[in-house]
Amino acid sequence: MAQTTLSVRMDADVKSQLDALCADVGMTTSTAVNMFAKAFIRERRLPFEVVASDPFYSESNMKHLQRSIRQLEEGQTVTRTMDELEKMANE
Repeated sequence: MAQTTLSVRMDADVKSQLDALCADVGMTTSTAVNMFAKAFIRERRLPFEVVASDPFYSESNMKHLQRSIRQLEEGQTVTRTMDELEKMANE
């Protein structure tokens, strides 16, 4: 099988940690990247779950948003125009 080179840019600290972890489990970083590529091709999807770590998606914020949506649907909100909001902010 013909070999080729893949050049990837990443944070130096991430590369250092990846190199160390690969060494700890007895493989090279190149082997780990090849394993990722083969799994990606075989499964035709990322071989791991991607989740949002954005605080916006936290459980407490989602509950707050759901409560706000319920209040909106039940007509328990006060509606203001942008002009009214700007006037309130300047008072």
